[in-house]
Amino acid sequence: MNQKKVIMLFGPPGAGKGTQAELLSAKLNLHYIESSKIIESNIMEAKEGDFVEIGGQKYSLTKEKELWANGILNTPEVVTFWFDKKIRELAKEGKNLVTTGIARTLYEAKKITPLLKELYGAENIIVVLIKLSLKESVFRNSNRRLCELMRHPILYAKETEGLTICPLDGSKLVKRAGLDDPEKIPVRYKQYEERTVPVLQYFKEDGLIIEEVKGEQSVADVFEDILKVIK
Repeated sequence: MNQKKVIMLFGPPGAGKGTQAELLSAKLNLHYIESSKIIESNIMEAKEGDFVEIGGQKYSLTKEKELWANGILNTPEVVTFWFDKKIRELAKEGKNLVTTGIARTLYEAKKITPLLKELYGAENIIVVLIKLSLKESVFRNSNRRLCELMRHPILYAKETEGLTICPLDGSKLVKRAGLDDPEKIPVRYKQYEERTVPVLQYFKEDGLIIEEVKGEQSVADVFEDILKVIK
């Protein structure tokens, strides 16, 4: 793929953003940036007193870890700092991108969007919204498991219900403790509605292309719909 391209996937928890991003990455030779992995890599080993300093202000990493565990979006200034660094690195390497979870708040959108436009061009940025109801979000997330090694999501189905080992890398299948608890998912969904949905309105006003697809379909059908709208 010679032309610059950024595909930004949006949707509530459980919409299948990660699965679709992996498929797009393989199909279109895009580098997948997953906000969850960037955040987790910076906070999961955090100990009391650890911090990141941004613009002269210190932000506690254990506080960020606590927010994450409770389904609350992390501090926008902190995640923007991490995203900015990662995007610049990949653009310098000439990588085209597919992203999930960038950006989740208006603050992040207003900082990251100009950067993406500068590095890739506004005409090369496509936003795809995968729509999903709260009921389906709760069901999918409360039944979702990840592989311990590579963090592959294993979709819940009759065929996968009895699996204990990831068929892709052989590691144990685990649930994300706390984050995917049934009582936490409505909190995350509300965070999405209150803090992330306004980002989409900002994108529209900023002239970015936004395409919508139905998330309550099979993975294959959602993928086919995404390919149609991005082409």
